[in-house]
Amino acid sequence: MLSPDEFIKDAIKKVKDEIGDEKAIIALSGGVDSSVCSVLVQEAIGDNLIAIFVNHGLLREGEVEEVTNTFKDRLNFHYVDASDEFMEALEGVEDPEEKRKIIGKVFIDVFEREAEKTDAKYLVQGTIAPDWIETKGEIKSHHNLALPSGMVLEVVEPIRDLYKDEVREIGLELDLPEKVVFRQPFPGPGLGVRVVGALTKDNVEIARKANKIVCDEVEKAGIDKEVWQYFAVLTDTKVTGVKGDQRDFGYLIVVRIVNSIDAMTASVAELPWEVIQTISRRITSEISEVTHVALSISDKPPATIEFC
Repeated sequence: MLSPDEFIKDAIKKVKDEIGDEKAIIALSGGVDSSVCSVLVQEAIGDNLIAIFVNHGLLREGEVEEVTNTFKDRLNFHYVDASDEFMEALEGVEDPEEKRKIIGKVFIDVFEREAEKTDAKYLVQGTIAPDWIETKGEIKSHHNLALPSGMVLEVVEPIRDLYKDEVREIGLELDLPEKVVFRQPFPGPGLGVRVVGALTKDNVEIARKANKIVCDEVEKAGIDKEVWQYFAVLTDTKVTGVKGDQRDFGYLIVVRIVNSIDAMTASVAELPWEVIQTISRRITSEISEVTHVALSISDKPPATIEFC
């Protein structure tokens, strides 16, 4: 394994040799993988890389501002708000796999429209080793991707042989903010797979608020770097509760906090009980639609990290 500095120099040279003076695009999510890829390729080809950040309306609280402020002056950064387009396509859809497929399709549609404006010939992807190992992929490092319109892009994957901990080391070496380097993994479909059942603007907002409370309390306790992932899921189950001196009938939120090395397996994290209690009390007191909070205690396998 090369040192982080050696890896960066080697990767920059390879990208320069491959892309040359052509243009490339990348879908920048703000996660460590796409962020490291974006900065690496920017070092190699400068503003010939166009980093496209698509807001699908299913991001965490403050995420649009955080990603924009981090990269608007460092990259050739393009922000696209497609939240209404995604929500319209998802209206009434309950099945989680169908939601994933729709979100993926709309993302491709939006990204393709932006790609057509760039005259790019290359697509940079933040693929890392677990991505292709877990799917038994035998994809070569360099291959072509044909978009639905017929536009063909050659794929470049500068970090495909790295694991998450190695990507973080590279991120630190590139002087990315720790907030980005140690940002917990977040699924591509975002909060769309953290709401059980059909999505509405209202229930996505409930999930967003609950997730923010979980993140706040884990980070406040100083254990955010000790656990792999921590988040809230809004279920479609309603439970009787009491608010004030009146009976209430509100949603059940499930809190999921796990440890992992590479996301291929995961175990439930052991947390101070007072942290769990505080999370529960804050969610039920600050989100009027919620009456109960439960804790997920299943490892992967048999469960997956994400709830749906």
